Amino acid sequence: MKVVIFFGHGARDIRWREPFDRLVHLWTSQHPDIHASVAFLELMSPSLPESIAEYAAKGLVDVVVIPIFFGQGGHLRKDLPIILDQCREQFPAINLSTAPPVGESDEVLQSIMHFTMAQIL
Repeated sequence: MKVVIFFGHGARDIRWREPFDRLVHLWTSQHPDIHASVAFLELMSPSLPESIAEYAAKGLVDVVVIPIFFGQGGHLRKDLPIILDQCREQFPAINLSTAPPVGESDEVLQSIMHFTMAQIL
């Protein structure tokens, strides 16, 4: 069974995670057969290793990390690969992959264009 982890930066203000929680809710309501959760780089829990450990304990081994970042800064070019390597070492049975950041998707950018147009009309 596949697992999707929506991965974000994290923030001190707990309300910052609300869109992530809504995203998980939307995902699970539309794809009930594919587990989904959130994980954060810093300042919030769970961390990506904690989230992967939870799925490993349940025997779920096909994990796809979806970075909810607008572009590839240092966190995605440097920090995330290190975390992923550590997770692969710690959980060798997990098939761990990652998608490009959502903000680099033409589909996401087009959605922002539609949103923007709705705001100015």
